[in-house]
Order: sequence, then structure tokens, then C-alpha cells
Amino acid sequence: MSTSGSAPPPSSPPARAAQRRPATSHLRPLWLVPLLLVAVFLLLVVIAAPLNLIEQVVFGLVTLLIAMVVKRWPGRTATLALTCVSLVMSSRYLYWRLSETIDFGAGLDTFFSMGLIAAEIYAWLVLVLGYFQTIWPLGRKPVAMPADIDQWPTIDVLIPTYNEPLKVVKPTVLAALALDWPREKLNICLLDDGRRDEFRVFAEQAGVRWITRPDNKHAKAGNINAALKQTSGDLVAIFDCDHIPTRSFLQMTVGWFLKDRKLAMLQTPHHFFSPDPFERNLGTHRHVPNEGELFYGLVQDGNDLWDAAFFCGSCAVLRRDALLKIGGIAVETVTEDAHTALKLHRAGWTTAYLNLPQAAGLATESLSAHVGQRIRWARGMAQIFRIDNPLVGRGLSLAQRLCYVNAMLHFFYGLPRLIFLTAPLAYLFLEAHVINASALMIAAMALPHLVHANMTNSRVQGRFRHSFWAEVYETVLAWYILRPTTLALINPKAGSFNVTPKGGLVASRYIDWQIARPYLFLLVLNIAGLVVGGLRLFWWPAPEIETIVLNLVWTAYNIVIVGSALAAAAEARQVRGSHRVVLDIPATLCLADGRSLPGRTSDVSEGGLRLRLEDGTAVAPDTAVQVVLYRRGLASAFDAQVVDTDGGQLRLRFGPMSLAQESQLVQCTFARADAWLTRPAQRTDDRPFISMFRVMAHGLRGCAQLLPWRRESRPAPADGPDA
Repeated sequence: MSTSGSAPPPSSPPARAAQRRPATSHLRPLWLVPLLLVAVFLLLVVIAAPLNLIEQVVFGLVTLLIAMVVKRWPGRTATLALTCVSLVMSSRYLYWRLSETIDFGAGLDTFFSMGLIAAEIYAWLVLVLGYFQTIWPLGRKPVAMPADIDQWPTIDVLIPTYNEPLKVVKPTVLAALALDWPREKLNICLLDDGRRDEFRVFAEQAGVRWITRPDNKHAKAGNINAALKQTSGDLVAIFDCDHIPTRSFLQMTVGWFLKDRKLAMLQTPHHFFSPDPFERNLGTHRHVPNEGELFYGLVQDGNDLWDAAFFCGSCAVLRRDALLKIGGIAVETVTEDAHTALKLHRAGWTTAYLNLPQAAGLATESLSAHVGQRIRWARGMAQIFRIDNPLVGRGLSLAQRLCYVNAMLHFFYGLPRLIFLTAPLAYLFLEAHVINASALMIAAMALPHLVHANMTNSRVQGRFRHSFWAEVYETVLAWYILRPTTLALINPKAGSFNVTPKGGLVASRYIDWQIARPYLFLLVLNIAGLVVGGLRLFWWPAPEIETIVLNLVWTAYNIVIVGSALAAAAEARQVRGSHRVVLDIPATLCLADGRSLPGRTSDVSEGGLRLRLEDGTAVAPDTAVQVVLYRRGLASAFDAQVVDTDGGQLRLRFGPMSLAQESQLVQCTFARADAWLTRPAQRTDDRPFISMFRVMAHGLRGCAQLLPWRRESRPAPADGPDA
């Protein structure tokens, strides 16, 4: 699950954070409190100060110049200063909207105006809470394990599965077997809710426990709770069946449980080695941060400051005693993970987040599956908001309440986003004024608010979310999460848990017109608004030229965003049975004539790898070879065949392997301690103008798909070859 946010101005770090790093909060002079009160008063005066058009333009330009200068300064202080300015400008805009731009007696104007102001209040609230939530990302570091192994706890590794194919589950189990932990203190359990014989046989061959139950009540949560009754480890590590842990996972995480006896859960990022539908369909993999990176890269680290890190269902370690005292994994909602964390916090336990990728898995394969997964998240968070609202009840600090509320409010963006995408059409079609002010004054007030918010978010989130992409992600999902979140507020028991499919194939490119219907409707509607606005501007002269131009610009922006959403619905081909992962490690190619050629891998998958030889020796396609990979001084040889030569690199396909060899391959590749620590070389921090042009290009491509000769129908499902 993900939320938006950036870093707000500094305040007193909480005592919990002060215990983890050098702090001087107890040395602050007594006059700091009245000074802060005076500062707040002055800010309120600035927010509420009435200015005419010229004065507002000058004020906006001055603050923009200040922000542009401060933006060049390094360090967190400059970031916090930008956040302060952003808060002032956004609050000033909202105050102006509420106090001067609403006419309650204007009939149709009032109806549309109230809808827009409600959406703007929501956006402002999420912005402010996001600033608070990530005021000071904690940056927690691992705690070393004690030298005496007898002090190390026993651990149950639980891998729940339901209907996923064995080829998806097998690498996770084999990687779990390679965890750096005393074998007598490690109990690996495959929790098979599908009750499949091939999984039982595999578990016996691999030497792990195969645990089933007679029913599938409460889905994944029930599966884990049933396993808790059959295991007894001090700690429980949980991995989704496609999340492959590195061998260092437990070494990096468990030390905190020995240091903090009140720690109930430590979460690590969900890292994905396959592209999600946005990355694959828009061609942004390794170039633009994916949808979840903001949450795992920044928001969770910010939550950790406030003791509000969420359990995310996988890649986490939990204390058994804490789980049992709250009745196990929560089963009341379909987002059992976040609800479990909330229950732990209410019971007085602490949680933690370690921003160190120690496992990696498969992203959703299609946009429809991605939407289905987000629908479940949105429904579940709305259910929690309805039945266990963090704003009320005991056990939570104010900071924890705000972090949880922001996470839940994030999933209510469906209606506000749809309002923003259609608001200018009220004037273009019906001449209804959604903002009761002149176009020039609207621009003078709104532009500083938008520019400062985007500038600040680019500074804070630039490594994890590029400018304008949030609008694309939210537009894709807005229509689909609106109904389930609304129904969950009315009837929180409605809906069921759905398993996100993984490991699927897409035989050929197609446009999923079924999932794209809302974007298609919005796109046609906005294009019609653009045409009508053009007619009003050039053929139906009207006295409000500036108002027409303002709404046309707004509509053009909406067309770009909706067009990008439509482009994301064009499913790209995915015929790889095994996803290739960038991996640069030493390897040796052994030929039949006895020669051993040193080289390095470029990428690897379960089905093969790409290898560049140091001396550039040419090897003919179809040549049978052996490739040797290394792990901690040990060599493992794998039979392979040369498929072709590509740019001076050999592409190899592995031959048949025994289970022991499959285990060795996983240990040499996906389970390496450093497997997921390298940032893609193609990735750059956010550059707003480049990001804007990139989104515009996708928007134009999405619009072009409406042309009759560009339409493609959905093919029947097909099985593709392993690459």
C-alpha cells in the first residue's frame, strides 16, 4: 500500500526517535515555545492577509524566487524551509477559496463549486498529513547479532500459498533454506491452502514442512493463524510465496528484536524484480520509480520516526508473543497486514522499518490484476477506517493516529481525482463557475500553491516518485476504487479477499478496452470540452475570454493525464517464463575442449543468463557449455546451451537441473546478500520538466490509440516459451 507525502518543517522529534540517535532536545531553551507561538501567529497572518491582484502576483513571485534560491542549497534544513513555504502558499490558497470564492446562492454554480472545494480540502489535508508523516525519515540501521549463537531466537519462516504455480513458489522456498541462520533454530513452513500433492512432494524433497488446513477461512490471514498453532518459534518471518529472501535477511532484521523487547514487527521493503504494468506498458522500467517506491522508499521510513511503521504482509519479522496477545493476524478486514499493525500499536507494542531491500518478488502481470489488487487494498483500508478508526479508541499516540489516518485517506482519492478531471467541463459545457473569482485572480492564487507543492515534493520525493506521475497512477485507479471504498464505509463486511495472480504471460500486445472504459469516457468527454471551449473562444464570442482560456488549459492538462492512463491500458507482450534480473557477478564458461573462459554476467533468470567474456571469444550458437557461478568462495556448475550472441554477449539457456542445482542457482543469484542493493544505472532523480514531457508523450500516445487503425483487440490467453 502506498501514500503520498513530503517533508514538513522541523519540530521536536519524539522521545522514541531521540533514543536512537544523538539528540539535544532536552537542551532547548525555554524561550523556544513562545517563539514558535509567535511564528505560528505570523504565519496565520500571512495566510489570511487580503491582497489585490497585483499584490498577490508580487507576493507569489517573491516566494517563488526565495524557493528557487533555497532549492539550490543542500541538506535537510533547506528541504524543511521549502516545505514551510509550500504549507503557507497552499493554506493561503485554501483560505482564499473558502472565504472569498463560494457563492451559496448561485444555483448550478454552487453545486459544482462545492464539489471542487471538497476535493481541494481533501487534497490539502493529504498534503499536510503527508508533510507531517515524513517530517524526518528515520533511516534505521541494522543491529548486529550477538556473538553467542545460543542467544539467537528460534524462527519460523512461513510461506503462504493458495493457487500460485510451483515454479513461482519454489525459488522462495529454496532461498529460505539458504538463510544465514543456525539450522536447528530455523523452521521453514510451506502453508499450502491449495492442498496440492505436487507441493507436498516438493516440500518433502526440499526438507521443509508442508502445512495445510481443512478450509480456507479468512484466506491468507487464516492460513498464517492456522500455522501459528502448529509452530513455536520465538519469531515469525513471513514471505509471500513469490518474494525471494536474500541469505542475509534474518541477520539484518532480528538484531532489533533483541535490542527492543517491545518490538513486535519489523518490516522491510517490497522490492520487485519484474516490471509492474505501468513500467512494462509505458516502457519506464528502471527509468521512472514504480508506483510503490514512494511508500517503501520514503513514507514507511517517515512512519518509523513516529512508531507507526505498517506491516505489509510479507518480507517482515514478527514476535510470536505479540501476535498471540492480539489474537493473531487480523481477520476482520481484507487488508489484514495494516490492521494487524494497528492492533499491535493499540496493545502498546512498537514496530520498525528497515529500508534495506532483503527480498524481491514478482509484480502484478497485467493492469487488470494491478487494479484488482489496489481495489482490495482500498476496500480494506476503508474497512479499517469504518470499524477500527485510528482517530478514536485507546492505545495510539497523536502521531500514530495521524499516520494511520493519512494512509487510509489516501485510498479515498477516487472521487476527488474524478472531480479534478471534470471540473473545467462545468464551465465549458454549462458556463457554470466552479470558482467565483476572475480567471487572473484564480491563476495568481492557484499557481503559487501548485508550483510550491510540486517543487517541494520533487525535492523530497525525487528519488522515489517523479513529478506528474502521481496523477497518472491515481487516474488509472480512481474509478475502480471509488465504489469499493464507498461501500466499505456503508457496509464494512462487504467484499472478499482476492489473490493477486503472479507469473502470467501476455502472448501479444493488446489494449484492454474493458479496463480502459473509464479512461476512454473521460478522454472523449475532455476532448469534447476542448472543442466546445474552442468554439466559445473563436466562434461564440464571450466576455470572459480569460476564464475560457484558463479552463481550456486545465482541460488540456486533463487530456494528457487521461491519455497516459489509456496508454497504460495497452498491455505489452510478456512471454518470458522467467524474468531477467540485472546481475553483475563473476562467472566462468567451460567449453567441451577443456577451455575455461572468465567473464561476468549481465543479467540472469531461472531459465538462463547473459554473459560477457573478458577476452571476447566467439562461441557459436547451439554450443553445449557449462557455466560456473560463485557464492562465498564456492563454485557451482550448470549445464547450458548458447542461444545466440548479442552485442558481444552470449545468451545462455540452462539445461535440466536437479533440485540441488536449482537451490545452488538461487543461492548464487537471487539469494545473494547484495542482490537488490544496487540502484539501476538508468535511474535519475526527478527533473520536473523532463518528467512533464515524458508524461505528455505517453498522453499523446494514449490519445492516438483512439484512431481506428491503431485499435487492437484482446487475444486469448496463451502460454509463451521460457526465454
